[in-house]
Order: sequence, then structure tokens, then C-alpha cells
Amino acid sequence: MRTQKHERLIRYTLGILLFFVAINAFAGGYYGMAGAENVPVAWLKGSPFHNYFIPGLFLFVCVGGSALFAAIVVFRQNRIARKSAFSCGIIILLWLAVQIAIIGYVSWMQPTTAAAAIIILFLTRKLPKHEY
Repeated sequence: MRTQKHERLIRYTLGILLFFVAINAFAGGYYGMAGAENVPVAWLKGSPFHNYFIPGLFLFVCVGGSALFAAIVVFRQNRIARKSAFSCGIIILLWLAVQIAIIGYVSWMQPTTAAAAIIILFLTRKLPKHEY
């Protein structure tokens, strides 16, 4: 049986991880929308994108937005916290799958972010199932 202290540790760990993912996605998304200086546009060859604006916008809004929203509802112990955090983890993994399919493995951030998404999914399962 879990204690309140254990549940609080899970909730805060998950919330903080989601918050850091959101900050990273906002920064990366802004960087992409601003032109992604020093990132080769040649990586986008064969994709529907001619520059990094649309991928950056998606990263900012969808990945960053879902992570921030999930962090807020997890910290507030909202009844949709589990669904929001789970959805965010899936969005991150889908984002990475599409990114790697288009540009390949290019950065240590890709496996690091994938690990964060997997930890998010794991911690989401550990959140209490009851509604708050």
C-alpha cells in the first residue's frame, strides 16, 4: 500500500519532469521558428518542410503545450492528470519518431528526450487511479 508521501514523491517527480520537457520544447520550438541557425536545412530534404518553422511551431505548441498543461494538472492533482501526462508522453515519442524518420539520429537530445518520455509514461502509471 502506498503512502501519501510516496504518492507525493511520484507526483512531484512527474510534474517537474513534465515542466522541464515543456521548457526544452518551448526553447527548441522557438529556435526552430526563429530560423534554427547552425542546423542544416539539408536535413529536411525529402520532407514536406523547406525550413524549421513548422516543425518548430509543432514542437512549441504541441509538445511544449501538452507538457506544460500536464505538469500543471499533475501538480494540482486534477482528475485528468493521468490522461494528460500519458498523452504528453505519447506525443513526445511520436514527435521523436517523426523527427528521426525525417532527419535521422543527430543529437544526444533525441535519446535523452525519449528516456524522459518513457519515464513520464512509467510515472503516470504510478499515479493514484482515483480521482482527486
